[in-house]
Amino acid sequence: MVQVRVAGVALDASGQHVILLKPIDEIPGEGMLLPIWIGQLESTSILVAVERAPVPRPMAHDLMVSIIESLGAEVSRIEVTRIEEGTFYAEITLSSPLGVRVVDARPSDSVALASRIGAPIWVADAVMEDAGVPDVLTETDAAESLDEFKKFLDEAEPEDFEG
Repeated sequence: MVQVRVAGVALDASGQHVILLKPIDEIPGEGMLLPIWIGQLESTSILVAVERAPVPRPMAHDLMVSIIESLGAEVSRIEVTRIEEGTFYAEITLSSPLGVRVVDARPSDSVALASRIGAPIWVADAVMEDAGVPDVLTETDAAESLDEFKKFLDEAEPEDFEG
């Protein structure tokens, strides 16, 4: 397993949202990135958490945090465990009064949850080897992505976050 961080959320050439996970010991523009395609809502949720942007009402992943905490549990770690036929699988490890529990989850939900509470995110070595790509993101690309997100937040209305 390799520990990763959220390096960014971007749009691919076809307009699909993709989260980029990067080993924590690698600098931008070097090493590998793990791209995982996710939905627009999950993308927004991850960006809101990473940027610590205020939202008028709790989002679904904020609700997950509240439920976990109200049960006296905490998230120990997130793991992207495997990829099968192009689909990524993840697990959330919870420590609770009932002991350690491992819950199957989508990587997008897992990363959104981890981004809110600071839980470590891990990727199986085999997943990084199979699906990782060389990191060639430039600082200009990163700045443009951040500018796009800030513009989104400036234009967003409270109704955009209602479920």
